[in-house]
Amino acid sequence: MAHFAPGTRALRTLTAAGKHLSFTRAADEVGLTPAAVSFQIKEIEDQLGVKLFTRTSRTMRLTEAGTVLYEAAVDALDIMGRAVSKAQKASRGTAQLKVSVSPHFATKWLMRRVERFNKMHADIELRFDISYEVRDFDADDIDVAIRFGAGKYPGLAASRLFDNIIIPVCSPRLLAGPKPLREPRDLLNHTLVHIEWSDQDLTWPNWRMWMKAAGIHDYDDRNTIVFDNSSDAVGAAMAGNAVALADFAMVANDLSEGRLVQPFELSIKVPPEYAYFVVYPQATALDQRIIAFRDWMVEEAARPEA
Repeated sequence: MAHFAPGTRALRTLTAAGKHLSFTRAADEVGLTPAAVSFQIKEIEDQLGVKLFTRTSRTMRLTEAGTVLYEAAVDALDIMGRAVSKAQKASRGTAQLKVSVSPHFATKWLMRRVERFNKMHADIELRFDISYEVRDFDADDIDVAIRFGAGKYPGLAASRLFDNIIIPVCSPRLLAGPKPLREPRDLLNHTLVHIEWSDQDLTWPNWRMWMKAAGIHDYDDRNTIVFDNSSDAVGAAMAGNAVALADFAMVANDLSEGRLVQPFELSIKVPPEYAYFVVYPQATALDQRIIAFRDWMVEEAARPEA
């Protein structure tokens, strides 16, 4: 008797149950009730004539047959997801270019330059996926991404944009307040903010590092506020409530237009091997849309106001 493979929805339920080994947690993932998950698993078992899970009062485990089908379902859904992504790319034609970029980079650097790209390349329509999450080029239907890191991504090509120079910034209103900023030590009278980010070989410059470079060795960082992303840190400074450490390239426009000021010239350079990169799959490196966007980004990064 022939057995037909379960549908996509059933496979998603199976992979969720196999991953969590809990119908309750699987139900949360796929948006069903635990009873509905149990019913779908029973339907698959009846359809294929195999038992997928063994259950006791406390535990649930995949059977040998269940493990085989679970691993196959994971692979099948991944293949289907990538195929759907390729189909979507094919259907939208060659005019569109989908770019993955973080909210901070988009608002502080990229968006105020996009009009120049549009004028130069009227035949390319840019679409943006704006998120702090690292996107998968196939699964998330992405053509090119802007990422910060060491530029070493397996299977991907990366073009470096610019150095990252970290400077102190604050609102002009703070300078006019009752606590002057005449010398670096005066910063100890203010709320200081920075972001926390690290890689294997790099810790993003923080106030302890800046104070050490300024010759201040009794700095106590217990009153420092740490943010997860640069947008929040810069926002606190712009609101007049704090002095932030910020990437010069990301606040250059705010400085030139007077929304922020740099109270002290001392800066810290991020090691040169770390930078923002234009990243894209090596398999699409000859795509003329990607070449046009990459070359334009590198040129923009080299402009004096970058």
